[in-house]
Amino acid sequence: MQVRSGIPVSPGVVVGPTLVLGSENFRIPRKFVSRDVVESEMVRFHNALDKVCQDIEDHEILVGEQLGSQYAAIFSAHLQMARDPRMVGQVEDAIRNQSNSPEYAVSRTLRKFAEQMQNLGNQYLAERALDIFDLEKRLLRELLGESREELSNLTEPVVILAHDLTPGETAMLNTDYVLGFATEVGGHTSHTAILAGALEIPAVVGLGRCLAGVSGGETVILDGDHGQVVIDPDEATMERFRTSQARNIRVSERLATLETLESETLDGQRVQIFGNIEFPQEVEQCVKRGADGVGLYRTEFLYLGGNKEPTESDHYEAYKQVLSTCGDRPVVIRTLDIGADKVPARIRDRFAESQNPMLGLRSIRLSLQSTPLFKVQLRAILRAAVHGNVRIMFPLVSSLLEFRQAKMILMDVMEDLEDENIEFARDIPIGMMVEVPSAVMLIEEFAREVDFFSIGTNDLIQYTLACDRSDPSVANLYRSGDPSILRMIQAVLKAGEQYGKPVTVCGQMSSDPRFVPLLLGLGLRQISATPHSIPRLKEVVRNISIPEAERIATHACSLDLARDVEHYLLGELGRLCPDLVV
Repeated sequence: MQVRSGIPVSPGVVVGPTLVLGSENFRIPRKFVSRDVVESEMVRFHNALDKVCQDIEDHEILVGEQLGSQYAAIFSAHLQMARDPRMVGQVEDAIRNQSNSPEYAVSRTLRKFAEQMQNLGNQYLAERALDIFDLEKRLLRELLGESREELSNLTEPVVILAHDLTPGETAMLNTDYVLGFATEVGGHTSHTAILAGALEIPAVVGLGRCLAGVSGGETVILDGDHGQVVIDPDEATMERFRTSQARNIRVSERLATLETLESETLDGQRVQIFGNIEFPQEVEQCVKRGADGVGLYRTEFLYLGGNKEPTESDHYEAYKQVLSTCGDRPVVIRTLDIGADKVPARIRDRFAESQNPMLGLRSIRLSLQSTPLFKVQLRAILRAAVHGNVRIMFPLVSSLLEFRQAKMILMDVMEDLEDENIEFARDIPIGMMVEVPSAVMLIEEFAREVDFFSIGTNDLIQYTLACDRSDPSVANLYRSGDPSILRMIQAVLKAGEQYGKPVTVCGQMSSDPRFVPLLLGLGLRQISATPHSIPRLKEVVRNISIPEAERIATHACSLDLARDVEHYLLGELGRLCPDLVV
């Protein structure tokens, strides 16, 4: 039995067979082969190698004829690498003497070569490692043939183990068959983690290197509550899993009874709880669980989930679907937050090479530099808004100029629709995400111009504490309870109250029941969270009074360290709602 610990990012405990994803979504189905088939497996490897070499030769000839010998030399180098006796010999040794499957032998051998080149300290040689990865993909494609694994086309329930999953890959997961997933890399608030919560798939990230010891098909327990992955669990561990699963079912059934009840404190203070959604179909879960509306509709996944750039009609139909389900409930549509770790392949050429994508072209910056892209979305929002209660929100605003420019483009779109005699909504509230320290520093100036604020704690924590939210090596520094974050939230709430502008918190912090008493005590009366967390948040709200919340907030804000804040809040949650502490 192996036990790996990582970062829990989406709750739930599941058990099932593993599907191990290798390079480019290839499933390496087995690590070992029986001794009696070793020679036939050797033949299979050499047949695949011969086919790959023939393809490279064909490309070399074609490119040489059309572009010249200097470009054909690229393929000549690839061919030399594929026929390298040392590389071929190591793969043969792994198959013949270690009984490795050809797929596993190829992947492990070539990745070892690539790692060695990356560690030589020579930039040119490090870049050549990419050629080795390309050769690995070619060989795996030949060896696996039609058994390449498409994540959206699974046919049996599995727990996915992978080095990483992109947001686009995660968005395409078939939730009928993916029980849960775990990755070697990633952080608590990476967009892949956010999507896991939206899809309600139990997930753990940041496990560290572990795939080499898993061949696929083994039974695995994935604990998205505590961040553990247990491979080949023993009977005692399986029994603990069954007990934990039974408890979770009992708690979930009890929380389901809260769905139709008001979100109201013990002393009668109404607290609005909205849902964060990525996909139109999620809105049904928001309504079912008693949400007061949609506080954050992340529209960029229209781009990440498909094979083509969405048209105005695609945007319009998605927004209309959400609005028709919500009825009179408010829906806050955030404009595109593409960039950083959310860059669709088909528009990647619009992004220059960036040493730090989190500080580069993303969110409102991209929209302002790509006006046609921006206008397509704004047109669709304005047209769809006639069918419901819509509010528009701009992401990652860091200066007054950005907000004013975005608003001017919105006005231009309104004029265009007017000239085209197309029906649209005119009086739409316009707000902004508070995600960077500069926005907090200028919050009073912004409060004079915006209609509402939404605090995006994921990025606000990242930029304030200077730690990449997707990097597990600094996960211990990424703390929602840091005193600096609490002071920033206080500043935004104070400005909102002073200027009569509503404030919502919509980051992962707001989906964590520990922070509900703190946020209520600071003056927050609107929360936007993942749909599956709404019943838990409602449970906390209904078990606390505002004076008690203020007492908790006062004490939490007097503490100097994030760990002390979070430990204190966990203790208070255990006292108020013991079922929510697992």
